[in-house]
Amino acid sequence: MADTIERIKCLIIGSGPAGYTAAIYAARADLKPVMYTGMQMGGQLTTTTEVDNFPGYPNGTDGTAMMEDLKNQAERFGTQVRFGLVTSVDFSKEIGGIHKVTVDESIQIEAETVIISTGATAKYLGLESEQRLIGGGVSACATCDGFFYKGQDVVVVGAGDTAAEEATYLSNICKKVTLLVRKDYMRASKAMQHRVNKTANLEVKYNTEIDEVLGDNVVEGVRVFNNVTGKKEVIDVTGVFIAIGHRPNTEIFKGILDMDETGYLFTKGKSTKTNLPGVFAAGDVQDKEYRQAVTAAGTGCMAALDAERYLGSLD
Repeated sequence: MADTIERIKCLIIGSGPAGYTAAIYAARADLKPVMYTGMQMGGQLTTTTEVDNFPGYPNGTDGTAMMEDLKNQAERFGTQVRFGLVTSVDFSKEIGGIHKVTVDESIQIEAETVIISTGATAKYLGLESEQRLIGGGVSACATCDGFFYKGQDVVVVGAGDTAAEEATYLSNICKKVTLLVRKDYMRASKAMQHRVNKTANLEVKYNTEIDEVLGDNVVEGVRVFNNVTGKKEVIDVTGVFIAIGHRPNTEIFKGILDMDETGYLFTKGKSTKTNLPGVFAAGDVQDKEYRQAVTAAGTGCMAALDAERYLGSLD
């Protein structure tokens, strides 16, 4: 353990759009925020090659460049951005209490407020070819990347409401959408299944899994197999959308902060307040509905304002 313990007003855990926006607002409010980025500096957007739907970029940008812009803006106002992973927390249950955080299992931090923006991680199939082509045609967000496949053929993998929603969304943009369902039925709600079945350019293949994503630098197709008959076939597509869920990065907060069965943090009403005073949550860590960079940034702003008002109420 470190010999001295650092005391700060505002600690931000995580460095995606929510974390950096919180840092900008907190720094401008003179909260002197310190951010620990986590192991993936910039969050999920750094795996995205093109970002066309974030306001302020008329010609688009790429995820890594956008995160660097946000980082530079946060640092311009005095945010200390540090590379490190929060490994344990000891949050106070008292109003005005001090929250204790350990970084990299050795650095001790005491914070008057904590903003959690650790995000969520998309679940993937785990295929080598899939991982290699993330950003080259493999995506986990149709509303983020679907535009780039306008008029093209794509596949969606999944069987729940998210997969059905993404498939029908893509059907309005793409020439043809093939939905690959691992079992012989969909888990989606009946309403979503009806929508899928009524969509003319959307085909559902049951008992079907991806064997390999084809292509060297970009997706050129998928080889799939029927898990009942073993029959394989190649589907010519340029985009592969994995819609099998997300996992919020909240493991270290279990038993401490209120969360749903999946791990998404609960926040109170229209605020970013968690069940503990002085601890706030922003971005995908508490949002399983929208999961967009711009909505994450909005809640980052809210979290900083909530933290500022919380500290003001103690004076």
